[in-house]
Amino acid sequence: MQEISNLIQHAVKELFDIDVGVVLTRPDEQFGDYASNIALQLSKQVGKNPREIADQIAVKIREDSVKTVKSIDIAAPGFLNITLSDDALISGLNYDLRQIKQYDAVLLEYSCPNAFKELHTGHLYQTIVGDAMGRILEATGSKVFRANFGGDVGLHVAKCLYGILQELGGEYPEKLDEVDQSSRAQWISARYVAGASAYEEDESAKSTITDINTKIYAFHTENDHDSPLAQIYWTCREWSYDYFKNFYEKIKVAPFDKYYPESSTTNPGLELVRQNIGPVFTESDGAVVFDGEKSGLHTRVFITSKGLPTYEAKDLGVIVTESADFAYDRRVIMTGNDQTEYMKVVFAALGEIDADLAAKQTHFANGTIRFGSGQKMSSRLGNVTRAVEVIDEIDRVVAEQNPDADHYNTALAAIKYSFLKHRLGGDIAFDINESVSLEGNSGPYLQYAHARARSILGKTASTARQPETLEEGERSLARKVNEFQEIVAKAAHDFMPHHISGYLYELSQSFNRFYEHNRVIGDPREAERLYLVQQYADTLKEGLGLLGIHAPDSM
Repeated sequence: MQEISNLIQHAVKELFDIDVGVVLTRPDEQFGDYASNIALQLSKQVGKNPREIADQIAVKIREDSVKTVKSIDIAAPGFLNITLSDDALISGLNYDLRQIKQYDAVLLEYSCPNAFKELHTGHLYQTIVGDAMGRILEATGSKVFRANFGGDVGLHVAKCLYGILQELGGEYPEKLDEVDQSSRAQWISARYVAGASAYEEDESAKSTITDINTKIYAFHTENDHDSPLAQIYWTCREWSYDYFKNFYEKIKVAPFDKYYPESSTTNPGLELVRQNIGPVFTESDGAVVFDGEKSGLHTRVFITSKGLPTYEAKDLGVIVTESADFAYDRRVIMTGNDQTEYMKVVFAALGEIDADLAAKQTHFANGTIRFGSGQKMSSRLGNVTRAVEVIDEIDRVVAEQNPDADHYNTALAAIKYSFLKHRLGGDIAFDINESVSLEGNSGPYLQYAHARARSILGKTASTARQPETLEEGERSLARKVNEFQEIVAKAAHDFMPHHISGYLYELSQSFNRFYEHNRVIGDPREAERLYLVQQYADTLKEGLGLLGIHAPDSM
């Protein structure tokens, strides 16, 4: 694609002395391999009919690219339809994704679970998408830092500790030994739900929880690990971190470079806000706020009247801490879509403090995962769908359908692909039966497609040979494989893994058409077709790997 784009740019410069950016599209195969509307763009500037401009560009490209371009057709009112030579398509089967590096270093912040709460489907979704983003960027040559930021202080922790105290009958840290190790996360979650309900329904409990909240911050400022309540706090926080680590290992994602608890960002956030009272922040009724209205946003509190940092201040704290820890040129953070306006305010405040650092920030919001009933889940109400339950249920369904298969890797493929085939940002209606199907657009189907190709390669002792020319059916498959590098480049640039998911399904369909009409084993062109099958299988495997999905050789 880049070579064709350069050819058009060169032709335009030579013919009209104009520097121009060229956008190429992939037309239907019958019209060629690439299409450009450059002649229409230039018509007014050059003062000629688009068809005449297209004719001149086509002649120039034919002169400059005998080996790359097979033919150029011009469609009304002046579109260039370019067909690549067999040599170019065959050469394009051997790609190097590192050549398409988009960024030198990227920091990805995602998953972001809060201690003292269980992981739910939103965390599962973010973790899978963030992991895929990281794999894609690394494959294209970028250095990737993975960061995780979550609350270990704040009102939700106070609510949970209140629930724990009610369950233990007081500040008795020794009673925590009675909690079964395998159910600690659920036990903590149940205590949080109880504490959250008490906060809403009981004024006395609300007052107690407010006091506990102040004490939690003191555990950090005073380095208190010894008082009974502090012992309960630190023990249960560690339980949460162990739970997070085990979960990430369970779903087979790359490890995080660093987990930032909110407590570690409190002081940096407070200091940054206080340093900028006057030029950026203002005092209002004892609190410190940012006037977002001046930027068309809304005003938010960064330090409360009690001197405590809000999430806004902590978010500033983690940004400056991460920038000190990791040298990145782009930072990507994922949150739920309900945080979109909130993040705009945080970035606006940061922009007034450090415009260069603010320019490196990118925010993506994910939608809601909805299951059969369509009900949105809420951890506050206790009806959240636990992430581990989703995995276990899909694994159970897969195991029932095919007990002899590697059902766990198949279950992970079902989950990951079901999430990653959707564009980041919209809600997802998750259908378990659709996700595990070996027919249609699913992860297990693509695993099967890869295994099928490997099976074909294993049926003969013949050696694959790179073709010198391509027959019609071979050309279609080669053309689709050639798109892989372009798709990965787009996914890396946009931070959108769904580009790869959609492409892999289309690639598998292209192979099905090829195999249906082009015999491989026993054909006079067996060696050449084995080469194409090999390139297809390798591309499918690499693409699945970018999504964090295992590509089995048999199923």
